[in-house]
Amino acid sequence: MFKTFRKFVLYSERGFTLIEMMIVLLIISILLLIAVPNMTKSNAVVTDKSTEATVKLVQSQVAAYQMDHDGELPATLNDLLTGKYVNSITDSKNKELTYDAETGIVSAP
Repeated sequence: MFKTFRKFVLYSERGFTLIEMMIVLLIISILLLIAVPNMTKSNAVVTDKSTEATVKLVQSQVAAYQMDHDGELPATLNDLLTGKYVNSITDSKNKELTYDAETGIVSAP
């Protein structure tokens, strides 16, 4: 009986069989199929949140411009760039933000 147990232990130390490796690869591929779509959804959410944050930042800089210029709204968003209130007037997708000069409201395209 001791010899049989010893043979079993030595046999099992050889490594993985082809079936075991295929099962491991199958499990890894299933996990990847589950994880990848979730990551792409997360990327879209992050992009949207980044655009919202940029719009709020530029909107606050419009208010700062208005305070510095005795209540006068900037004519365009380029006035904020030249006055060094903001570094960029584009969103996270590199599209230029829209601005209503009458109301002073900034929005994403």
